[in-house]
Amino acid sequence: MNITITTRHSDATAAIEEYITKKAEKIPHYFDRVSAIEVVVDHQKSEHLVECIVSVSHGEPLVSHASSDDMYAAIDKCTDRAIRQVSDLKSKLQDHRDHRHHSGDE
Repeated sequence: MNITITTRHSDATAAIEEYITKKAEKIPHYFDRVSAIEVVVDHQKSEHLVECIVSVSHGEPLVSHASSDDMYAAIDKCTDRAIRQVSDLKSKLQDHRDHRHHSGDE
């Protein structure tokens, strides 16, 4: 699995990149079809914006956003939202697989 970190309007320190990688590595534990993760970190005025794009095989990419005045808080919010989206997708796919129409004659 490929994790890409992109920064806009600032440079990410090694500690921030390591923190992002550590948080992003947790996402595939919730759904095994994750093929790539791209994290975009932007700094505008006093606010940090984080966007997480999770590429899933055989599906549309899942995008989550978060903003905060604290970089680490924004990263936490964004990865938590990405995990929630991945978990919801997995549940949705599993639910559709097991719903079959059963008649009274078996």
